[in-house]
Amino acid sequence: MLIFSCNFSENKYAFHTYKLSIFLCMLKKKFASFITLSLIALVFAGCAVIPKEKVVVSAADQKMVLLRDGLPVCIYPISTSKFGLGDRPGSYATPIGLLRVKQKIGDSVKPGTVFKGRKPTGEILPVDAPGRDPIVTRILWLEGLEERNKNAFKRYIYIHGTPEERNLGRAVSFGCVRMRSRDVIDLFNTVPENTRILITPNSLPAELKHIRPPGSEKKTKKCAPEKNEQCPPSSSACPKPASR
Repeated sequence: MLIFSCNFSENKYAFHTYKLSIFLCMLKKKFASFITLSLIALVFAGCAVIPKEKVVVSAADQKMVLLRDGLPVCIYPISTSKFGLGDRPGSYATPIGLLRVKQKIGDSVKPGTVFKGRKPTGEILPVDAPGRDPIVTRILWLEGLEERNKNAFKRYIYIHGTPEERNLGRAVSFGCVRMRSRDVIDLFNTVPENTRILITPNSLPAELKHIRPPGSEKKTKKCAPEKNEQCPPSSSACPKPASR
């Protein structure tokens, strides 16, 4: 009987230890997510500028999140560089850190419009045009705000449209951040110049991957429902574009 009691106590202790380890594991994950969100907020804290919108680009997830007043409102698939991350001239890498939209190019041109030297050529490409990979639709030219991305503007780092929409979600670019034409038009119309862009090598916190924006039940502009774009769960609403 004494042996039985002893074993029972040990099993009970092991059970409580197991529950405690699960609790600590969950707490660790939530704390890590909280820290990531806090760091994002801290990075943007010094950006008390006119634009209410902010953008977070995750190279790990190949996704872009649009924030408004600190709240996530829409998520898009993107492509960063197949040459990795960095800012060395000639590297074709995507810079990380805090940047801003220095210049917006291509207002009102048709989706699929080809740009060369930031000038529309007049050619319009369909989605996934075979053998073609130019810059199309819109250009948001980025300027680095940190030492580690100070070369971004003169390296011609853009957020821009791509005809190769089938490759979104994979790192296939030559340094820029690529988007679907419909997505980059939405972004172009939503964010003004001087909007802050945070490009991170890390994965997005879970809170930003599964977006349910406030007021999403109301009728607002829909996320493009085609392949590659992800609308918030239980919602098809993206933000109504603000003035340029």
